[in-house]
Amino acid sequence: MTGSEAPPSFRLAYVPGVTPDKWVRIWNERLPDVPLALTQVPAAGAAGVLLDGGADAGLVRLPVDRTLLSAIPLYTETTVVLIPRDHLVTAADEVTVADLADEIVLHPLDDVLGWERLPGRPALERPATTADAVELVAAGIGVLLVPLSLARLHHRKDLTYRTVTDAPASGVALSWPEDAHTDLVEDFIGIVRGRTVNSTRGRQPEPARSKGGKQTAGKQTSGKQTSGKQTGGARRGTGGSHRGATGGKGKGRSGGRGGKPRRP
Repeated sequence: MTGSEAPPSFRLAYVPGVTPDKWVRIWNERLPDVPLALTQVPAAGAAGVLLDGGADAGLVRLPVDRTLLSAIPLYTETTVVLIPRDHLVTAADEVTVADLADEIVLHPLDDVLGWERLPGRPALERPATTADAVELVAAGIGVLLVPLSLARLHHRKDLTYRTVTDAPASGVALSWPEDAHTDLVEDFIGIVRGRTVNSTRGRQPEPARSKGGKQTAGKQTSGKQTSGKQTGGARRGTGGSHRGATGGKGKGRSGGRGGKPRRP
């Protein structure tokens, strides 16, 4: 690397409610020389940040424009209704949209549920943000439907929530610009998909070599060593794996023909 080149880094955007801590920890363990910078962005502005080059990838809410952005769906959140602790709805463990028909349902401008038709009765004005709507719920002005993570993010002692079984749900995805699928993006994809360090991007460790340059792993080991490994592996396996194995020498109880146990 020359003096004018900056060290590699990875910039990850994420929207409110998403907690990337586990994936960041794994990144730091696997790629300690590549700093990961986190930036929280509004859900509605996440696509713009990615397309403008403000981040290499983002944990965003679906849907995204698939003509410009690639996306890997990660999970779908439960939708809940946020209510005061003394509200009548708290009498049930779960509710439906119809149960909220008589309620004033707040609809903030940064809503992420994408309602075709909002349930209940509309408020006189739409709150600017979810945080503003939470304040109105605490004041007894209405109720608010949000993904579970946002209810937890805006936790208050005077509020609680109940699952709404038939409300729209919000999906979370890992997304990046279609034309910017870099090696570091692929590394992060491997982390969120649970790949091991050796399977990320399909990379495999180089086989060990002897002093003479020959490979010493797999088939290149001596026949005696290979046989010993197979016999040991058979002992550790289950009965089902014995029945499915080929070349069953030394497996006296495997049920194969001529299966006499070989003397050590």
